[in-house]
Amino acid sequence: MRVAVLYTGGKDSTYAMHRAIQQGREVVCLITLKPESQSSFMFHSANINWVKDLQAKALGVPMIFKKTKGVKGDDLKDLKAALQMAIKKYNIDGVVFGANASEYQRYRIEAACADLGLRTIVPLWHIDPAKYMSDFINDGFETIFVSVAAEGLNQGWLGRKYDLQALEDLKILHAKFGINIGGEGNEFETFVINGPIFKKRIEIIEAEKIWKDEHGIYDIKKAKLAKK
Repeated sequence: MRVAVLYTGGKDSTYAMHRAIQQGREVVCLITLKPESQSSFMFHSANINWVKDLQAKALGVPMIFKKTKGVKGDDLKDLKAALQMAIKKYNIDGVVFGANASEYQRYRIEAACADLGLRTIVPLWHIDPAKYMSDFINDGFETIFVSVAAEGLNQGWLGRKYDLQALEDLKILHAKFGINIGGEGNEFETFVINGPIFKKRIEIIEAEKIWKDEHGIYDIKKAKLAKK
């Protein structure tokens, strides 16, 4: 099956892509939508430009990159337009995405795909986040926190690697504050810099921590591809 991956650059879409490849799917393109609003319920916004500028190149997969207002209604139209482009240009049969627990996200994506006759593959659906994040880390993926917006997540998390120690710290915060370990409630966003499906790794040269109203962004200013 020829598939497109709805790709945000974060851990979930990256690991969903990895799992799909292991299942024998042929990933022929990535689809990324850039929301104008940082409060979008459907799409990530933090460092999203680097997805096309570096991550797609690091993965060696062609990309469809489309802007969206990120508001309810328009986001679905923009997603369908991007999917139609993928059908025409790459002859896709299905779509892979990294939803884990959000019924809202899964329903809307599956509705868009159904309208276009596309199958959906959701490899991480209802898997315990602590389990798949442990697998993600042990499989050799490297990712950093690039956005935080939850009680217990301070500026020190910005730019931090999501490793096994971070996973244990998130378990403590989950017990104390109810934080979703996978960040599915928009508590945080991540940015993957390396992994077994990457042909090159990403080296961050310069970044700025921006903090306002208990919400932080790790804004990548300069980065490059490097040999693994």
